[in-house]
Amino acid sequence: MIRAPAPAKLNLALVVGPQREHGKHEVATVLQRIDLGDRVALSPAPRLMVEGYAGDTIVRQALEQLAAAAGVAPRWRAVITKRIPIAAGLGGGSSDAATVLRLANETLDQPLAAAALSTLAARLGADVPFFLESGPQLGRGDGSELTPLQLPQDYWIVLVLPHGVAKESTATVYRRFEERDGAQGWTSRLETLEGALARIIRPRDLAALPANDLAASPLAAELVRLGAFRADVTGAGPAVYGLFRHRRQAEAAQAAVRAAGRTWLAVPAWYG
Repeated sequence: MIRAPAPAKLNLALVVGPQREHGKHEVATVLQRIDLGDRVALSPAPRLMVEGYAGDTIVRQALEQLAAAAGVAPRWRAVITKRIPIAAGLGGGSSDAATVLRLANETLDQPLAAAALSTLAARLGADVPFFLESGPQLGRGDGSELTPLQLPQDYWIVLVLPHGVAKESTATVYRRFEERDGAQGWTSRLETLEGALARIIRPRDLAALPANDLAASPLAAELVRLGAFRADVTGAGPAVYGLFRHRRQAEAAQAAVRAAGRTWLAVPAWYG
């Protein structure tokens, strides 16, 4: 049996533009791994089995599609140990899928090349290719066209999953975005993002990144009040993050918002 971590991600910025020809929206997003993560274990099996999370579909799809691409039978047993909250905007399912793809590919007599594996990953979901790469990335197009970024990694993260707030469907989130003409000003916001990225040297410089175009939360303002130099919703939410320069400050903020939801203290991670 082989094992690997499947880390969560933050969208440190998420700028959304107009719909593309295939119906998906143009996006520009800054993706950063964190050390909160699931665990994935893989072993040979007489047939495909996915255990540990009854709601899984994406890990099974990943293994089925890898087997089809490699021309083999999907004879693996994958065991997922969940720690990333489900449907929170933290990319847990995408990370699990990418991790199992990487592990299963290594067991093949003729593994797929990195480019082919990334193409397969993109068919599973826009976030999946990110988890096959290392370090922070700028995602463009539908989010799966990646460019490596050099970003500071020396800060602390407070994550909050608010009580009583369920993640809306992606279709609902984007429908509301369209209803408020959210794509207006896309070019200007994109230029703001690119300009901010060019000037980032210290962790505090991340504060200049534009706010999430898809979701907002009053908890972000509360985390700023408690000392975060940047706070926002990740993905389409509902999880909220705050970035802090010092651990003691982050721990105090975590304690202060604990009544509002489940909380975690995390740090950036470069690899899975």
